[in-house]
Amino acid sequence: MPTLEELFGAELIRDVNGTKVATSTLADKDLIGVYFSAHWCPPCRGFTPQLADCYKAIKAAGKSFEIVFVSFDRDDASFKEYYGEMPWLSLPFDSDQKEKLSNEYGVSGIPALIILNKDGTLKSKDGRQLVTADLKGDKFPW
Repeated sequence: MPTLEELFGAELIRDVNGTKVATSTLADKDLIGVYFSAHWCPPCRGFTPQLADCYKAIKAAGKSFEIVFVSFDRDDASFKEYYGEMPWLSLPFDSDQKEKLSNEYGVSGIPALIILNKDGTLKSKDGRQLVTADLKGDKFPW
């Protein structure tokens, strides 16, 4: 099983300005969500606010969770506009890890939310369904 650094690269970003954060910061999270999405995708734009509310509720409850956005946007401007709506980490737009991640977890459509254990092992491919069934995150960890 690949390490978190092998999956995501050495650094992630935490805002649209590209502020870098070490991927190793994910190691202390109990669960990691990998969110495959794009600005141009209407179902994605519908799910992102639900996911953001759930994420904020989970974090406010002091639970150990992080999400990494994997953008399938067509250009950097669309990525920045869409990522600006998100409170979590992201792969840089130009990261070459996107295809590797989608292949690793068999992502064939978006939006998709993959849930990983802290060591990068797969916990669930059905993160979107888990969130929509538990919008306040009360049942976390799923």
